[in-house]
Amino acid sequence: MKIFLLSIVMYVVYFFVKTKKSLHMLQQNRYNRGNKYLKWIKSNFRKNYLNLELVFLLLPIFFFLDNALLGILFNTIYFIILAKLLYKSKTEQKKVPLNWTGRIKRLYFTTTILYIMIIMILLFLTNKRFILSLFLLAIFMYLNNLMVVFANFLNTPIEKSVNQYFRHKAQTKLKNFNHLDVIGITGSYGKTSSKNILNDVLSIKYNVMPTPKNYNTPTGLMITINEYLDKFNDYFIAEMGACKTKEIKELCDLVHPKYGILTKIGVAHLETFGSIENITKTKFELIESLPSDGIGVLNADDEKQVGYKLENDCKIIWIGIDNVKKCDVYATNIQLSNEGTRFDCHFKGKKDVVTFTTKLLGKANIYNILAAIALGSALGLTENDLKLGVKKVQPVEHRLQLKRYYDMYLIDDAYNANPDGAKMALDVLNLMPGKKIVISSGMIELGSSSEKLNKELGHYMASVVDIAILIGERQTKPIQEGLLEKKFKKKDIIVFNDIGEAFSYMQQIKEKDAYILLQSDLPDAFNES
Repeated sequence: MKIFLLSIVMYVVYFFVKTKKSLHMLQQNRYNRGNKYLKWIKSNFRKNYLNLELVFLLLPIFFFLDNALLGILFNTIYFIILAKLLYKSKTEQKKVPLNWTGRIKRLYFTTTILYIMIIMILLFLTNKRFILSLFLLAIFMYLNNLMVVFANFLNTPIEKSVNQYFRHKAQTKLKNFNHLDVIGITGSYGKTSSKNILNDVLSIKYNVMPTPKNYNTPTGLMITINEYLDKFNDYFIAEMGACKTKEIKELCDLVHPKYGILTKIGVAHLETFGSIENITKTKFELIESLPSDGIGVLNADDEKQVGYKLENDCKIIWIGIDNVKKCDVYATNIQLSNEGTRFDCHFKGKKDVVTFTTKLLGKANIYNILAAIALGSALGLTENDLKLGVKKVQPVEHRLQLKRYYDMYLIDDAYNANPDGAKMALDVLNLMPGKKIVISSGMIELGSSSEKLNKELGHYMASVVDIAILIGERQTKPIQEGLLEKKFKKKDIIVFNDIGEAFSYMQQIKEKDAYILLQSDLPDAFNES
C-alpha cells in the first residue's frame, strides 16, 4: 500500500509538471483556435508520443511480478521521466513563457478535476487492483495533450461568458471617453514596431496608450482598455492581429478606430488564411472600418495595397520609398550604419526636405517611421516634434535590435521571420563589416508555399552569410537545400534542434566584431528536441 501511495504522489507531481507544459503549448497555439493546437500535436507526433513514456505501455508484460516490485518499477520510471522533464524545462530557452492568465488557471483547475475523477473511477472499476490502476493512469498521462484539449472544450461556455463580460465592460469604458480617438495598426508584419514608433512620436505632444507587448487579440485589447486606459489618454493605439478572415473586423467592432495604419501585406499565416487574397482582404478590414472623417495610412511600395479597390471615402495618406510618384510622404538618401539610420523625408506640396535620424535599422523600420510621421503630421505635430519623436524611438525587443554579445554584435530579429522581413534583415546584416553569421529556424504557417519560400530564403542567405546556424533538422531542410544549391560550403551549415544549443555554440566562437543575425520566429512549440 505504501508503494502505491508513493506512486500516486509521483503521478500527481508529474501531472502538474506535464500539464503546465501542455497548457503552455495550448496558449502558444491560440487555445486551439482553428484546431491549431491539434495540428501542432500532429506535426510534433514524434516529440509528443515517441518518447520515454512508451515504457509504461510495456508494464503489462511485468504483471507476473510482485506488486511491490511493480510499484518500484513504476516509481523509478516516473522519477527518470520527471527528472528529465524538469531538467529540460530549466535549461531550455523559452521564447515566450507561459502567461498565467485567468483562462490558464481555469484550465488547470478543470484538467485537475478531470484527472481526480479518472483516478476515482479507475479505482472503482479495477476493484482496487492498484497496479492495473497505475497502468491505466499512465495511459491517461501519456495522452495529457489530448486531455488538455478536452478540458479546453469543457471550459468553452465559461470562457464565452467571461469574454462577453469583459467585452461589454471595455466597450462601455470606451463610450465614456468621448475625447479619446483610437488608432488601429495591422499588417502581415511590422505591427508591433509600427505601434511602438507611433507611440514614441505622438507622445511628444499627446498622452498615448498603446496595447502592451503583442496584445493584438480581442482579449489583449479588452485587457488594455479595462486595466490600462484612463481618462487622461488622448489616443489609444490598438495593434490588431489576425490568423483568418473577419478577425480584424471583429477587433474594429470592438474599439471603432478613427485612424488606421496598414504596414505591409505578405504571406504570414498563409496556412490559416488559405490565400494571399484572403490576407489582403482581412488586413483592409481596418481601413474599410474607418469613418468618413478618418485617416488611413497605406504603403505605396506594397503592390497589394496599391492594387486593392478600397470601399471607403476616408482620407488616405500614401507613404513609401520607391514608388514616390504616388506618395504623400516618402524617404530618400537612406544611410545605414551600426549606430542607426539617417534619411531625408519629403512631404507632398512642400519644398523643404526634413532630415531624420534614428537608432533603428532596416528598410522595414523606415516604412514604420514614415507612417508615424505621416499620421503625426496629420494630427498636428510640427516638424521639430516629429524629428524629436523619431530621434528618441528605441529599438523594439527582438526586432532588428542591435546588441553587444561578448566580443561580437547580435542583430536580434527573432520575432520577424517572414519572407520580406527575413530578406530585409539579411540586407541589414550584409551592410555590416566583418564575419556574418545567421541563426535561423526558418518560417512557419506558410501552407503549401512553406518549402518553396524557405528554400528561397536559403538562396538569399547564401549570398550574405559566412556561417549558417539552423534550428531544427526537419523544419530547416529547405533552407539547407537552398544554401547548398548556391554552392554554400556544407561545413559552414551547422544544425541544432534547440536554440539554446546554438547560443552555447556561439559562445565558443572567438571572432571579434562578427555580426550575428538572430532570425528565429518559431515559438517553443516548434523546438525539435
